[in-house]
Amino acid sequence: MSNLQGLWQGRDDRAEQGDTRRLFQIVRHDEAYASGDAVLCGFASDAGVRRNHGRPGARGGPVAMRRALAGLPAHGLDAVWDAGDIACEGDELEAAQAAQGRRVADILRRGSRLFVMGGGHELAWADFQGLREHLYTTDAPRGGSLLIVNLDAHFDLRSSRPGSSGTPFDQILQDSRERGLPVRYACFGVSRLGNTAGLYAHAQALGVTYVEDMQMQERDLTQRLYELDDMISSVDHVYLTIDLDVLPASVAPGVSAPAPLGVPLSVVEAFVQRIKGSGKLRLADMAEFNPEFDCDQHTARVAARLAWTLLQP
Repeated sequence: MSNLQGLWQGRDDRAEQGDTRRLFQIVRHDEAYASGDAVLCGFASDAGVRRNHGRPGARGGPVAMRRALAGLPAHGLDAVWDAGDIACEGDELEAAQAAQGRRVADILRRGSRLFVMGGGHELAWADFQGLREHLYTTDAPRGGSLLIVNLDAHFDLRSSRPGSSGTPFDQILQDSRERGLPVRYACFGVSRLGNTAGLYAHAQALGVTYVEDMQMQERDLTQRLYELDDMISSVDHVYLTIDLDVLPASVAPGVSAPAPLGVPLSVVEAFVQRIKGSGKLRLADMAEFNPEFDCDQHTARVAARLAWTLLQP
């Protein structure tokens, strides 16, 4: 944990007027978080990306994201808890995912607002295991229906095993069917150039709702938000997961698979704010930030902006 504490540094403006606090000045590393508190943690893994034949480097995402977050102004936050990282060693992905699931369940059990930093998108299967425990299999389960909203250029519905960064939502849907859980999956920002016809057919067979990147531009935002509101109104809980490769490569070059078109940041941020404002958001995470390929910290700043929005009360 001491190494992570050293990442939280920034400009000290205490000599200036008013509230000058920045996140590095309010971050805490104990485990005293409780209901309503903002908690972040990391899942440092490249194993799923390697298995999916992507370019590795997302393992460094949580560290780079902390550095980008540290100097942002606190505004409505009085404290943010950093719960540390679960790291995947070598190819021990399943063990790391299980450990992450247990940690997520524990944090959610306390009623805290959790944001998870990846890592490859294999973190979604890990985080879902914790959310599933919290919602459906604890001693006092909350129950209810769950909508998974994935902002992503890819379906991540590959059915091959072992799991990878390309399989998490197929794993989630398969697990939910076997357990009889009311889980729906919607993917916004799908690129036709990034998914085979077979993946489209598989998505349709699974009843997945999806919108392609061409229909996720600023001109489409009003209609997309109307559709999103309709989906949210029909469920009890929402899990939001953001793959940064949904953004244009010019905005987010530091990802595992850069997008030639992508969805504008303003549209992604509008989705984040709408879901957050619904009161039904139970868990949020962000995947595929690859600092090894970032340019002048463009992606780091975008990731930090979205994370900051999700951490605000």
